Amino acid sequence: MHTSKNSPGSRSGAVESEQTEELAKSRSQTDLAPQRASWLKVLAGPLLFLLAGGMLIAGLGVSQRLGWVSAGGSAAPSGAASGVADTRTYICPMLCTPPQIGPGRCPVCEMELVPSSSGGDGASAGNAVQIDAVSRRVAHIQTASVKLRPIARQINAVGAIHYDEGSLKTIAAYVDGRLDRLYADFTGVVVAKGDHLALVYSPRLYSAQVEYILALSSRESSRGATLLRVQESTRDLMQSSRQRLIELGMTGEQIGSLEQTREANSRLHLCAPISGTVIKKHATEGQYVKEGQPIYELADLRTVWLMLKLFPEDAATIRYGQEVQTQVQSAPNQTFTGRVAFIDPVVDAKTRTVGVRVVMPNDDGLLRVGDFAKATIRTPAAANSQIAQVYDPELAGKWICPRHPQVIKSAPGKCRICGVDLMPASALGFTDDPAAEGESLVVPRSAVLMAGDAAVVYVESDPGMFELRNVQLGPRCGDQLVVSAGLQAGEKVAVSGNFLIDSQMQLAGNPSLIDPTKNGPSLRPRLVDEDMPSFGGGMMMAADDGPTDAVESTPATPMVQGLDGAADLQHSDNDDALASKQAICPVSDMKLGSMGPPVKVFVDGLPVFICCEGCRQRLLAEPAKYLAKLNSRATPEEEAR
Repeated sequence: MHTSKNSPGSRSGAVESEQTEELAKSRSQTDLAPQRASWLKVLAGPLLFLLAGGMLIAGLGVSQRLGWVSAGGSAAPSGAASGVADTRTYICPMLCTPPQIGPGRCPVCEMELVPSSSGGDGASAGNAVQIDAVSRRVAHIQTASVKLRPIARQINAVGAIHYDEGSLKTIAAYVDGRLDRLYADFTGVVVAKGDHLALVYSPRLYSAQVEYILALSSRESSRGATLLRVQESTRDLMQSSRQRLIELGMTGEQIGSLEQTREANSRLHLCAPISGTVIKKHATEGQYVKEGQPIYELADLRTVWLMLKLFPEDAATIRYGQEVQTQVQSAPNQTFTGRVAFIDPVVDAKTRTVGVRVVMPNDDGLLRVGDFAKATIRTPAAANSQIAQVYDPELAGKWICPRHPQVIKSAPGKCRICGVDLMPASALGFTDDPAAEGESLVVPRSAVLMAGDAAVVYVESDPGMFELRNVQLGPRCGDQLVVSAGLQAGEKVAVSGNFLIDSQMQLAGNPSLIDPTKNGPSLRPRLVDEDMPSFGGGMMMAADDGPTDAVESTPATPMVQGLDGAADLQHSDNDDALASKQAICPVSDMKLGSMGPPVKVFVDGLPVFICCEGCRQRLLAEPAKYLAKLNSRATPEEEAR
């Protein structure tokens, strides 16, 4: 018998199964509830701890920012809260200005000043800082010893080749006449001594020759005369006639030929008095000339002059007879040697340089007048180089002419050019002993930090302890610097990583490159640059740069510049009075002089003084604002009243 699907029994079974499933779900949910509660209890503790830690760190940062808590963790109430002025040292994060007392903003970059600290790398004391071994390796700090040794520097200069003035000759007409023939008919022709230059026609010369021939005849006829007076008269007449021929330009050979032939000639050959080159031709063939009128100019090019311009401090270190190495533009691969013949005793008022003349032998003719040249002069680099002796192997034990330094002999004698007595080279400051040039303290160039007139080094006084030291510099010789004062031989100076040492000194508020005056008065550096100038460039003498013997102890004169970018001017007494009257910088509201010498800027034609160059741009951007601010401020005299 078939049973239907919708019977009451089947419906009741389905209901029971649904109830069973719901009961199972409710039981499973009841079992998961205790597990969720246990997980929440486990996570609640760490979350609350992290939240509290974050709030504590944030609160500590705010407290340090407001000055309630110092960087070391101890309570430090601010000056505003405690009523006591803040005397801590603050620095600019960009190190634009020296450290100052009290908070504020940097007048240059306007960043908020931060309290100085020791930097965390080690202890600092006074003018020194301690760097531990780990930080030293990380910063690659290396040292080198200060050495005392003989050293020479090079003075580099540029100049030009000129004629030797002592070899110039002017060939002029001895007598009125006409130039019938010019044998040297163009400029540049080379002639030898005695060569015919021109043929001169002169009736006056003919008359003088006839007179001399008659005097000769009278002299010969009077030899048999018994009267002594007659013989003397004819002799005087002959000598007078001969002297007249000499004054009219006839040479001894030409007069001798006239005596032999006894034939007068109205034409005279003009001969070259020296061997040389015709550098100028003043007349043409067929031209009539007067007595004394120039016809030719000759120059003996076997010697030429090299004319140099040196800075006064460089000229003070060289001497007469010193060797000069030269390269010319037309022969850059050859080196020529000459000697200093003259040092100008006067400084040129326009160029502020001293002229130096060098005599250059030119037997092969490679040196051309007008050619540009580069010159190098070797001088002792000792601190007392002005009185030090110079060693030159070619002058050791030799004698030299005091007028012509190219004349050098092994024994006393006369100069072949001027006839002056030779003098020993030792009398001119030359020595036979190479060690007599003196020794100098030298350090590597990288050891010296320079900013403006300040030059400092960091001396490792104890292991890891670096001490700031102001130094006075001499010339630069390659990658070495001569130290005139501030160091001693054997001391070790930092040559790598010294900028990092200086930054630690700045962060600690100690003397540093940016403010070395805390360590005593700075010794003004003098540095010479030895880069050889190119032919097309300007003259660069050795700046520092070179640069190098007498060191000024006074600070450099402050410079000011107008708004139109004109040449720098020095502060006058009137400027000092105006700056004292203004007293305050209108841009930074700082006292003039607190950032160094005030800077003078012209705004709408009016002179305005600012504390530093950092205020220039803001002043020029809003001139009306700051002029009004300046006009509204009372003067010091008004405030006193």
